[in-house]
Amino acid sequence: PPPVPAASTTWHSNDDDVYRAPPIDRSLLPTAPRAAREPNIDRSRLPKSPPYTAFLGNLPYDVTEESIKDFFRGLNISAVRLPREPTNPERLKGFGYAEFEDIDSLFQALSLNEESLGNRRIRVDVADQAQDKGESWDWGG
Repeated sequence: PPPVPAASTTWHSNDDDVYRAPPIDRSLLPTAPRAAREPNIDRSRLPKSPPYTAFLGNLPYDVTEESIKDFFRGLNISAVRLPREPTNPERLKGFGYAEFEDIDSLFQALSLNEESLGNRRIRVDVADQAQDKGESWDWGG
């Protein structure tokens, strides 16, 4: 008879590899549980009017605007700002800002606090409004 056990073993180990290999893609996880767990945010801290800006902390140094937009996929993100070291423009400072078109997108973004981006758990918080109005808020490159 044909060596059935060997065939099934091979199939089984391949199957394991399929499940072991890819990192968990957050976009494939059902969004309901995360949406259901309201972020631990006091809505009164959210800005009453635009810009609806989130502060992003503990970013990996190789993060890009694209990867930030990807991280907030599904939300109405209008701009990403990643400050760089003045002395070394290649190097990011490790934090940034994401601006959203509406308050709900900002609120949802805050629920991603402590989620992993790259190899780090990033911080998502409400950007300090007072600071935004200062000259520190410069969208120019």
